[in-house]
Amino acid sequence: MKKILIFYAAYGGGHLSAARSIKEYLEMNYNDIEIKLVDCVKYVNKSLEHISTYAYSSMAKNMPSIWGKIYKNSQKGPLAMISNTSNRLMATKLNKLLQEFQPDIIISTHPFGSQMCAVLKRKGKITAKLATVMTDYAPHDQWLVASEFVDYFFVAHEGMKNALVKKDIPEEKIFATGIPLSNRFLQNYNKEQILKDFNLELNKKTILFFAGGEFGLGKSNTYDILRSLAKDFNNLQVVAISGRNPKMKKNFNYLVEQSNSEASIKVIDYTTKVPELMSISDMVITKPGGLTITESLASRTSYYYY
Repeated sequence: MKKILIFYAAYGGGHLSAARSIKEYLEMNYNDIEIKLVDCVKYVNKSLEHISTYAYSSMAKNMPSIWGKIYKNSQKGPLAMISNTSNRLMATKLNKLLQEFQPDIIISTHPFGSQMCAVLKRKGKITAKLATVMTDYAPHDQWLVASEFVDYFFVAHEGMKNALVKKDIPEEKIFATGIPLSNRFLQNYNKEQILKDFNLELNKKTILFFAGGEFGLGKSNTYDILRSLAKDFNNLQVVAISGRNPKMKKNFNYLVEQSNSEASIKVIDYTTKVPELMSISDMVITKPGGLTITESLASRTSYYYY
């Protein structure tokens, strides 16, 4: 029996969604495997996970321009050095899990998992094959730390593959497979029934609007967009998803009430019906996350990101 360990990290939902989709596919298509799904940051240090997730969330929502600069500059310089140093320290804790489970292959949908495992492989602590699944549409250098110890890179498109080759990653290691997503986004749904379930009209164009939930990028942008939809596009119907964010849902509802848009804007919180909603939507407005964009494309829906 082959043992497979899949690492993700709870910075936004995309890394977890990709990890779950990989697990789902493997379990549907292979019998003699054992799979473990693990939040690598939470495993090595719960306090660190809580603090860093909170910091990511707060900065992304309240200071999106600063967050963008930090993300861009984390590829090099002091931030990259701090990240790499901390990953070397955390790798020691992660090794306990690896020695207990003894995986044959380790799949990471977040750079932290790849970096920590590459450190351990360089030290000769593990011999498992390492696979990095990039959940972005452009290669960020954080994905490539200690890349010589990673056996496989799975990327979104051929352009990313070419970019990695230019960064001296051997071509035979790189596979342009697309970003993993659930089969539910590839299914055919009964449009009339879904519209009825969500109390939507059949003959109106539908916009699916993601606030980004806990990790929404830019609080003011989010409200401005919904306010504009309420004021200037009342010939459309909007499904506004606030996510696991009670305050945002409350503010959404207040905005809808103030603009008398109850008939055209439906506010809902966390939902497991995203594939169904995408199937009936003419356009998706979302933060620029690789997973949501992939899901929109698979659902043949136009998208706009902010």
